Amino acid sequence: MAGKNKKTKKADDRIEEAIIELYDENEPDEKKDQEKKKRRRGKKGGAGRKILLSLGVVTALLAAAYFGMAMFFNSHFMFDTQINGVDFSLKDVSEVESYLKKQVADYTLTLEESDGSREIIKGSDIDIEFTTGERIKQLAEGQQKLFWIKSLWEPSEIEAKVGVKYNAEKLNAVIDGLKCMDEEKQKASKNAYPAFKDGKFEVVPEVIGTKIDGDKFRSMVSKMIDGFQNHANLREEDCYILPKYTSESKEVLEAAEKMNSYLGAKITYDFGSETETVDSAVISEWVKVNKKKMKVSFNKDDVKEYIKKLADKYDTKYKAKQFTTADGDTVKVEGGSYGWLINQDAEYEQLIKDIKTAQVVTREPKYTSKAASHQGAGVGSTYAEVDLTDQHMYFIKGGKVVLETDVVTGNPNKGNATPQGIYTLSYKTRNATLRGEKKANGEYSYETPVKYWMPFNGGIGFHDATWQPTFGGDWYKGHGSHGCVNMPEEKAAKLYELIGAGIPVVCHY
Repeated sequence: MAGKNKKTKKADDRIEEAIIELYDENEPDEKKDQEKKKRRRGKKGGAGRKILLSLGVVTALLAAAYFGMAMFFNSHFMFDTQINGVDFSLKDVSEVESYLKKQVADYTLTLEESDGSREIIKGSDIDIEFTTGERIKQLAEGQQKLFWIKSLWEPSEIEAKVGVKYNAEKLNAVIDGLKCMDEEKQKASKNAYPAFKDGKFEVVPEVIGTKIDGDKFRSMVSKMIDGFQNHANLREEDCYILPKYTSESKEVLEAAEKMNSYLGAKITYDFGSETETVDSAVISEWVKVNKKKMKVSFNKDDVKEYIKKLADKYDTKYKAKQFTTADGDTVKVEGGSYGWLINQDAEYEQLIKDIKTAQVVTREPKYTSKAASHQGAGVGSTYAEVDLTDQHMYFIKGGKVVLETDVVTGNPNKGNATPQGIYTLSYKTRNATLRGEKKANGEYSYETPVKYWMPFNGGIGFHDATWQPTFGGDWYKGHGSHGCVNMPEEKAAKLYELIGAGIPVVCHY
């Protein structure tokens, strides 16, 4: 039966089907149904085997085609392939080499500079020529051929030297002659930085200059020529010495934020009836940023100059003062250590601290010396007054004279005149012994015991003087003290009760 042809086989199949049909007519219905189901299963099994066989054939054909393409790409470049910017998709090695050879004769490299100007390097000026070799072939063979299908949706951009040679010395000479390499004409880039504008610090954008990084530039030119590139943008190729900080730099943004936070400070200086204010307008002139390091600081000299001007205007210590006497006269008082004196160094530190912490505050400046008032001579409403001309003293408390008496001051004819000026009482004590200069033999020029001692100018002070037979008038000119203010004992006792350390003492003519 193995030798039957196709026609014979088909005839046999038809005979078999007829016999089965005749058999089915003589069988019970239930048995007929079972036989039909068996035949159907048999037919289905045969169809499944045919489908699997077809799928196997198709798969084998696809695999053969896929690996055939892989072999094709051993000498051809894959889909969407660019070499140094030129499309060589599906080109074979010889076609790529032929193209490159044709480009050599008229090769030029155009350099586009940041100011829009262009310069050209000609291949003929550097003796450029194409060299055949294995490089193009190696590029083709080096493709991931087994994954060639990915090239349908993933472009391949190859940057490589493809067989070119030129005279390096001539290239360097050409580069040296380019206008963009003239250092005298190059302009340095400028960093972005915060600047005060319209009430706040805003970032001024960076400026890209024309100063070229020589090493990067030469390397870029060589790379472009090696790859037969015809155009190069110097900025895009990172040939310029760029600014360290741009308007997007974290350091710049943080500096601007810090500087603006300082503008929130407002320091109002209290000088009695007058005030001085340090606000954003003033602070904006002091705060600065180092554009190279982007560090925020203050112009120390400007801040100190501001404080100095405050001191020049409001300091009264060591300056002549206008004083209204108990008699209502106005006199000019010079000398003494009393008055306002700003501690400029301490105030600088406090002011910077207040600005950095954005303080809104009204306060006095830091003082080395203070007075009772900013008005007039600054003695306030409670003080002692010594009229050196009339030889009379007063104690004023709360603006009213509560004690007055004639006195004897220093003897001007012996060089012991009581110096004019405004002072403060240093302290007071009972039962003191006043002593003069110590002699070589260890004795003092004088030793005088007193019951009430109230110094205000070194060794000069108020005290009782029971040895004086009279007070006031011209007695002091011939019988005056060594500089102290001599008082009757009962008046000295009363003054001792009224006066205290720190109370101003005004001595005037």
